[in-house]
Amino acid sequence: MIYGGRSGEHEVSVASAAAVFKNLPRSRYEPIAIRIDKDGRWSLPDRPPAALAASEVIEQSRLATAHPVRPGREAHLVAYQTEDTVLTIDRRKPTKGEAEESARVTGLGLDVVFPVLHGPHGEDGTVQGLLELSNVPYVGAGVLASAVGMDKAFMKVAFAAHGLPLAEYRVLLFGDWTANRDAATASIESLGYPVFVKPANLGSSVGISKAKTRQDLITAVDLAFEYDRKVVVEAAVPAARELEVGVLGNDVPEASVAGEIIPGREFYDYEAKYLDGGSTSRVPADIDPAMHAEVKRLAVAAFKAIDCSGMARVDFLLSKETGRLYVNEINTIPGFTTISMYSQLWAASGVDYPALLDRLITLAIERHAEKQRLKTSAS
Repeated sequence: MIYGGRSGEHEVSVASAAAVFKNLPRSRYEPIAIRIDKDGRWSLPDRPPAALAASEVIEQSRLATAHPVRPGREAHLVAYQTEDTVLTIDRRKPTKGEAEESARVTGLGLDVVFPVLHGPHGEDGTVQGLLELSNVPYVGAGVLASAVGMDKAFMKVAFAAHGLPLAEYRVLLFGDWTANRDAATASIESLGYPVFVKPANLGSSVGISKAKTRQDLITAVDLAFEYDRKVVVEAAVPAARELEVGVLGNDVPEASVAGEIIPGREFYDYEAKYLDGGSTSRVPADIDPAMHAEVKRLAVAAFKAIDCSGMARVDFLLSKETGRLYVNEINTIPGFTTISMYSQLWAASGVDYPALLDRLITLAIERHAEKQRLKTSAS
């Protein structure tokens, strides 16, 4: 299991990983925790991640007091196919009587990797590419689906190509914003206010703002560009309800029941998700059967549109004024604690948390086996 990562969602990943580590059935699996620190260093920590709520992990990180992470042995994924070693591990010191070189590196084989990483440098195809080079089975989406699912701008292109309903939006690049703010602002204002401003490649609502005026918009865009060189601005859906559906599978994916998020703030931002405690969820969502069937159908369609595999959570906006449903985004590694929406949705669909982990690992092994039959030469 790989967790942590070099992103603003590091703490959320730690909470998700702790739940996975705690709930993997020990009768079938021997979990190994591999941590990626915020500076990018990989290590085998001296102790696995503690099972805490995301809000607790975030607060501990901010205060830098309780549960400090002790440095572990540095680890390196082997980026080429090998029979018995996927991970090399550096020991701190040679034991008495050992040569320093023989004590420095040991090898570790891994049967399957479970990336519990959220955001850039983990959910965006980068780690998935490294795992492909290592030729090891891994849970979740492949390189392409991970990259497209992370980038909200290209995600929308894929969704539009498959005829999925989207709210109007604009995409800004940092160079264009700095070169001509007036033109960029005029283009966005054609959407009308309010709008939502988001970094293109980030999750957990980090860096997202709701803008109701021009000054709001300028402040929001500047904030979003602190996190990414590309920003997506979306027209607000009037009086929107926020619906979510879990998807599970490879070539024949299944949709869970739909759930609804009821934010405790004006919108479901980072504070509302993890810190203020005022947001609630309703599973299943209180929608009529026809709408429930439609949101599940669109969730599977969105999953297929980016060629996803393993798992995803698809988020929707339902206008209370018009009754129109919009696909908002897809998350290829959704929050994964036992009380995260993805696990709640599948629990309500008859798949409890340990069984969900088992299904995902089985799907990873099946997909890997399919790829092994492919030729790697023209002869």
